[in-house]
Amino acid sequence: MAPVFSKPAVARFTAAYARNRPLIQRLLNLGFTAWMIGGTYMALRAKPKRPGQDVDAGGQGRSGSKRKGKGKGGDDADGKPKRVQVDAVFYARLRAILRIVIPGIRSKEAMLLIMHSALLVFRTAVSIYVANLDGKIVGSLVRAEFVPFLLNIVRWLLVAIPATWCNSWLSYVQSKLALAYRTRLTERAMQLYLGDVGSQDKIYYKISNLDDRIKNPDQMITVDIQRFSTHLAAIYSNIAKPLLDMILYNYQLSQSVGAESLLVLTIFVNLSARVLRLITPHFGAYTAEEAALAGSFRATQSRLAEASEEVAFYGGEEVEKMLVERDYYGLLMHASRVLRIRLWHGVAEEWIIKWLWGSMGLAICAVPVFFKLPGVSTTDLGTRTEGFVTNRRILLSSSDAFGRIMYSYKELAELAGYTARVSELFETMDDVKKSEYKKALVSSASIEDNAKVLQGRGEIFESDEIEFENVPIVTPNGDILVRSLSFKVEPGRHLLIVGPNGCGKSSLFRILGGLWPVYGGIVRKPASSEFILIPQRPYLSLGTLRDQVIYPHSPQDMAARGVTDARLLEILQKVQMGHIVEREGGWDVAREWHNTLSGGDKQKIAWARLFYHNPKYAILDECTSAVPLEVEQVLMETATQLGITLLTVSHRPSLWKYHHTILQYDGQGGYVFTELDAEKRLALQEEKQALEAKLLEVNNMKERLAELKALVEERGR
Repeated sequence: MAPVFSKPAVARFTAAYARNRPLIQRLLNLGFTAWMIGGTYMALRAKPKRPGQDVDAGGQGRSGSKRKGKGKGGDDADGKPKRVQVDAVFYARLRAILRIVIPGIRSKEAMLLIMHSALLVFRTAVSIYVANLDGKIVGSLVRAEFVPFLLNIVRWLLVAIPATWCNSWLSYVQSKLALAYRTRLTERAMQLYLGDVGSQDKIYYKISNLDDRIKNPDQMITVDIQRFSTHLAAIYSNIAKPLLDMILYNYQLSQSVGAESLLVLTIFVNLSARVLRLITPHFGAYTAEEAALAGSFRATQSRLAEASEEVAFYGGEEVEKMLVERDYYGLLMHASRVLRIRLWHGVAEEWIIKWLWGSMGLAICAVPVFFKLPGVSTTDLGTRTEGFVTNRRILLSSSDAFGRIMYSYKELAELAGYTARVSELFETMDDVKKSEYKKALVSSASIEDNAKVLQGRGEIFESDEIEFENVPIVTPNGDILVRSLSFKVEPGRHLLIVGPNGCGKSSLFRILGGLWPVYGGIVRKPASSEFILIPQRPYLSLGTLRDQVIYPHSPQDMAARGVTDARLLEILQKVQMGHIVEREGGWDVAREWHNTLSGGDKQKIAWARLFYHNPKYAILDECTSAVPLEVEQVLMETATQLGITLLTVSHRPSLWKYHHTILQYDGQGGYVFTELDAEKRLALQEEKQALEAKLLEVNNMKERLAELKALVEERGR
């Protein structure tokens, strides 16, 4: 029996292979294209999870159980930082965000993507043409062909025109894409954060006060969305362009060196790429952690700017400096650690991609020189040189493209970090909009019992009067201030609310204003728009003097109500602030009113705002503490004349006579709601103060008596 690998058998196989080589070449090229697309997809798809393995935020926790909550800073329930990876959760979040940034095939963003793709194809075609032209120029030099050399130089200069135009337009379109993505996401974020016109969601308040998941929404909206948009616009080019280049370059290269050589190169590159991926750190987690640390550092700086006066009075510079330095050095240490990781990873990455793959590529380019391939003519030195230069340039471009695909995984990991941040922002706002909150319980009472109360929901009905029936007053962190509150306020009957700090006075107002949910019982109240709050330190917005009085109305809203500047001046005169218009330079002057006006003037402006809007109910929280008693009297009487029902928190006895009922908390979860007899209460207050003064005199008399006894005893001796 003849051996399988006999010379005649090898000859027959070689002849058959040579006859069918064009078909084999096409099959290998198709296989390579399928491998590139499928391999890129597999390389960037979700990694399979082993049983019991941790996954990143938003997925399952250890051993597949769902997380019960999140710790501070977005950590898992056990306090360990969330893991952010290129996994199934990342792709699910990215798909959700893509539906926001590209709402339809006819959208502006879709058109920009199509234009971007067309430019990528055109640039690759130009690159292949330039590679062939480069080989022809070198070939004409070797052959000493002057005229072809000059013609090729002219072609080189002519092709530079569309090449440079294409590169500039690619950069421009990519920047436009990033800006369009950011605009879509910012509009969506602001729609959720501040709500539509007339919305009562108040996400901007609830996300900071009723939920623990996001500590710095301002940083996420202004910085993280911008970084995500930039990375998202770049990642398409960084993946699609190299993938397209790999397919076209290698097809072109296969015509010169044979698809068999590319098959060997592909296997070699694939094996080394797997090694490289195994040593690639989790850059996505590092990016998300750096964004969180940067947000914490910024929040510390903002807090210092807001409380600069208090810090200055207390002399707290050293403490604040320590806090700022703590956050900064935490960010600095993390950045330094990531730089060290990038250093050794970059060394390994460059050695594999540039030098190892480069040496293999040189060997592939030398195949037509040392071996005769069917259908490839290499008769003279010029032809061989031309082919080598062309193949070398195409191979370098192909190697660079594959390297960029490998680099893109690192960039994709960074995109995963920003995706986690942006997705967390939208997911949290969506949950808060549906009244689904996650907040750590810090109640001194039984956390389990309080958690049950927090899971309940009461009923709210719209009514002209205010009535609470068995409503628990609960803080978002689970502290139950009053287990069952019942009272009723009819229009025109002012309510005075008193009690120690932390007993639930402000909590009651937050329920009335629709800021806090009702955890049980029944609440009947007017719409939240029928309430206006005047705090002890009123909020003054950016804008003109007129804007401070009519806030949140615009001048157009004011005109639509038929209110003129003359009417506003009458309101200011009622609160004894009529002089401010002339003093500040008119209604249209804009200043930093928070710093321009004194505490008393701010309270007067807030009362002017109340008289302008003329709501059904006004919530007054120690809002006359900085005005004289005679001004306070005018303010209270004017509000009564306008038909505004007052809900007042104050311990000033001068306000008692303006109220009809009183809700008094004892600070231990109990309360008393009853009619208010101002004269009797004042008399009792005066009697109490007189008795306290006499008790103080008793102590003084006892001390004097002890002194006299000592003197008598001393003289007796």
